[in-house]
Amino acid sequence: MAARIQGQPIWDAAIIKTAMIDSFKKLTPHYQIRNPVMFAVYIGSILTSCLFIQSLFGKGEAPAGFIFAITLWLWFTLIFANFAEAMAEGRGKAQANTLRKSRLDILAKKLSSHSRDAKYQLIPATKLRAGDIVLVEAGDVVPSDGEAIEGIASVNESAITGESAPVIRESGGDRSAVTGGTEVISDWLVVRVTANPGETFLDHMIELIEGTKRQKTPNELALTILLAALTMVFLLVCATLLAFSIYSYHALGLGSVVSITVLVALFVCLAPTTIGGLLSAIGIAGMDRMIQANVIALSGRAVESAGDVNVLILDKTGTVTLGNRQATEFIPAEGVKGETLADAAQLASLADETPEGRSIVILAKENFHLRGRELHELGATFIPFTAQTRMSGANLPGRQIRKGAAQAIEIYLHQMGGVFPASVRTTVDIIARQGGTPLVVAEGNKVLGVICLKDIVKGGIRERFAELRQMGIKTIMVTGDNPLTAAAIAAEAGVDDFLANATPEDKLALIRRLQAQGHLVAMAGDGTNDAPALAQADVALAMNTGTQAAKEAGNLVDLDSNPTKLIEIVEIGKQLLMTRGALTTFSIANDIAKYFAIIPAAFASTYPALNAMNIMHLTTPQSAILSAVIFNGLIIVALIPLALRGVTYRHVSAEILLRTHVFIYGLGGLIAPFVGIKLIDLLIRFLGLAYL
Repeated sequence: MAARIQGQPIWDAAIIKTAMIDSFKKLTPHYQIRNPVMFAVYIGSILTSCLFIQSLFGKGEAPAGFIFAITLWLWFTLIFANFAEAMAEGRGKAQANTLRKSRLDILAKKLSSHSRDAKYQLIPATKLRAGDIVLVEAGDVVPSDGEAIEGIASVNESAITGESAPVIRESGGDRSAVTGGTEVISDWLVVRVTANPGETFLDHMIELIEGTKRQKTPNELALTILLAALTMVFLLVCATLLAFSIYSYHALGLGSVVSITVLVALFVCLAPTTIGGLLSAIGIAGMDRMIQANVIALSGRAVESAGDVNVLILDKTGTVTLGNRQATEFIPAEGVKGETLADAAQLASLADETPEGRSIVILAKENFHLRGRELHELGATFIPFTAQTRMSGANLPGRQIRKGAAQAIEIYLHQMGGVFPASVRTTVDIIARQGGTPLVVAEGNKVLGVICLKDIVKGGIRERFAELRQMGIKTIMVTGDNPLTAAAIAAEAGVDDFLANATPEDKLALIRRLQAQGHLVAMAGDGTNDAPALAQADVALAMNTGTQAAKEAGNLVDLDSNPTKLIEIVEIGKQLLMTRGALTTFSIANDIAKYFAIIPAAFASTYPALNAMNIMHLTTPQSAILSAVIFNGLIIVALIPLALRGVTYRHVSAEILLRTHVFIYGLGGLIAPFVGIKLIDLLIRFLGLAYL
């Protein structure tokens, strides 16, 4: 597709048309039984339909016109509930169709070996299997999800992320993952396919967006069980009231027996049909809002859990800071020339393609006119950085150069029989206190000096963390930097806590410790080394540009690959929980208010004294019952926009939020039926239908 995934307007004509058709398609027993509340309404609708047919061909238990009106609105109530869900699904289907158009019938260049120079054969991309090796050159579309094992290329990922700017994909590291449907626009890649047909990321996105694999979340299941229990209670109440009515008529000679039609209407109005009809739509709409944020939720539970998160673990680089640290100064050790330090630092960084590594090479060239050299011409071997060693370097004939964190270099020096100078340690501490990152350079068993790297805290991030703190969410920054640097950045960014010198094992241990204390933890990551911690976190946001291991470990995938998206995800999750809670509050209050309209009317024929409770002064018992049933159906339609759009989220404490919602939706739920039912009753009287 040409642009990022966008949500459709709530009242888009095409979606409404499709939703209306689907509303009738969903009127089948195997579908209705999924929702206990609406299934009870479904049975009641069938029962009153049968009673209406009986009234046409014989003596009905109530006037045929009254039974017909009640039956019609019971079916409308079901259709409205189906419509709410179909609208939520329709927005997802429209997005899925857009994605589906991005899939092309393409031929893949399947290689006979792992080398680019190997022979290849052209085969349909649909015949590729996990483990196959393919060549993708400039102008080719990546045929399937995979991992680059050779080469480097510029890739256009707009079909997935909507961002027009190309990204670099290369073998090794955390930028090796490629996605089927993206296009190579320069150079080439040898890719190992990681997905079978129908299992690609794009296929998975389409399935998730369409809701084919959406399962109810734990909270949603718990609420469904509660609503089912309430439905059973009201069902028993109505059955008991029928028995009382029969006894009062035959034994006490009071009035007449209440009709089955009236009891069905009573049951439908008292059962929690409002939230029952909207519950599924709320959940689907929550996932839809994630999609609009360019985040694919691999489960509904992940969206819901995001709303309950109370600890956010954030990597410093790329999340709290801009991430592109730049070398700003060479500080030589005592007795070492600046040019000597710069020369060794440049040699150790020639094969380092990180922004930090490139900036060191450039700084050495600018300050000391040292031109870049080719490592293979020098007979050198590059030592890559790892999260465990926390240093990199190069081995040349007769020389061993290393650069890395002070602690890592100190351990290395001890192994080499050297000593870490106190003056260098002081330099490291000064740089760290100023919020910089010190990289120590050593050759053999001797320290040559320190490289100062500067990182920049993202604008506005401090205010975002303050908002999270107001929401009761603790923020923890994790970084491989030393404690002094970490403390300086943490203070500038405004995070609540930090973990310095963090290894993958440290991240995993931190999450487990927090979870053992009862916290729900969210984390963002993109590398293979993040996979264990992502798998452990309750909400795990993997970057789409990250490794396959990270994406498989996460339960959310950010197509924009923006780690700060985690903050927005928490807000979307909280909005989902708020919406469900607000509409549940409204529904319960709504049902309580309807008691005053329908119970006196329902039993006025048996107990005439109940007419005194007709505080709304409704025209007739029949119009009161019909008005309540009509209102019960129309309120579902009225709340569909709120269910799809969600309750407006505000950064306030849980106590204020609860008080506000109880006042707005609780009080609103009590008032709305009195106003709505009275207006409908006036309309029924105006139309001359009060005595059906």
